Amino acid sequence: MTDIVDELKWRGLIALSTDEDALRKAFADGPVTFYCGFDPTAPSLHLGNLVQILTMRRIQEAGNRPLALVGGATGLIGDPKPTAERTLNAPEVVAGWVERLRAQITPLLHFDGPNAAVMVNNLDWTQGLSAIEFLRDIGKHFRVNKMIAKEAVSRRLNSDAGISYTEFSYQILQGMDFLELYRRHGCTLQTGGSDQWGNLTSGTDLIHRTEPDAVVHALGTPLITKADGTKFGKTESGTVWLDPDMTTPYAFYQFWVNADDRDVSKFLRIFSFRPREEIEELERQTEERPQARAAQRALAEELTTLVHGAGQTAAVIAASKALFGQGELAELDDRTLAAALSEVPHIQVAEPAAVVDLFAEVGLVASKSAARRTVKEGGAYVNNVKVTAEDAVPAREDLLHGRWLVLRRGKKNLAAVEVMGA
Repeated sequence: MTDIVDELKWRGLIALSTDEDALRKAFADGPVTFYCGFDPTAPSLHLGNLVQILTMRRIQEAGNRPLALVGGATGLIGDPKPTAERTLNAPEVVAGWVERLRAQITPLLHFDGPNAAVMVNNLDWTQGLSAIEFLRDIGKHFRVNKMIAKEAVSRRLNSDAGISYTEFSYQILQGMDFLELYRRHGCTLQTGGSDQWGNLTSGTDLIHRTEPDAVVHALGTPLITKADGTKFGKTESGTVWLDPDMTTPYAFYQFWVNADDRDVSKFLRIFSFRPREEIEELERQTEERPQARAAQRALAEELTTLVHGAGQTAAVIAASKALFGQGELAELDDRTLAAALSEVPHIQVAEPAAVVDLFAEVGLVASKSAARRTVKEGGAYVNNVKVTAEDAVPAREDLLHGRWLVLRRGKKNLAAVEVMGA
């Protein structure tokens, strides 16, 4: 296999490293035990977390051993946000979220074989620790002037919100995690986002102070940006989560299908497990025939299968085709259809109404007269059936799953009507 450092660099996954040459040697001498932490500050992981998990998987598949830390302790605190204090969640809520995050990580790493991943929880080494022990054994190794200089802290110190002692101390807890994993598992590398660099290096600094002969490393991945200036992992409806109840598999799939041509090469390298030759071929196709969206579709299928399974992927692909007249809408299950239609303009009505009224009300056309012209020109469809009469009114038996009408103007303009009184 290609040197893992070179592989990560080719994929654009190295922004910061404590010592790249030393890390390269450690991998060559390997195997390296490494970890990445995930705090349960929400009931699901999101696409930013997926970057870290898949980076872990790449390093694991290069012959190294990952420790996936879901922070039952740090999740009770939360790392400092750029602008304001986090809302502290109840311990029982955090404990529930720990289990949900563990369940999301488990299918994405290899938990068997010679380099089997291990799931760890920092509550195991913090819940029995007294405040005096924490201050004497850990706190004494941190210098306040260096803590204040960390970017996450300095931003907050210079904001109107300030920073509480609780969040100020977060970097000490994360530093202690690295020390504990070094002592318990021989862990010598921590990975994470470059925005966490101050927290990552708090661990290397602590180990150097307490274990003078230790050689440890930190590796920061870059923050992913989108060409249009919007935040990666966000859509108009909000964050793209891994939990199917928070972001449906259909919406997840569509996020990748809709990726900007300027971004898709970067996304392929960061997220896809295809060989370089296949990725470079998809990049070439995007450059030569961007309208085919071959790279976006390949990435959407690969990642939806990885996160949600092949069955869900097949269902959302079938829904995507059926909505545009390339399949049978009636064959889609209720949940998949509802998820797909939630992503297009939609209205709720008590009773089916005239097609021209529905087209105008949902916004597919500007007016009823425009709707009549669309019908006359042969561009109006209800449930993929061309509407030929300007006074057409859908019957109740036309409703998909007893409640849905799919409206389409031309080939690409979709909307939905949900009949609530059905």
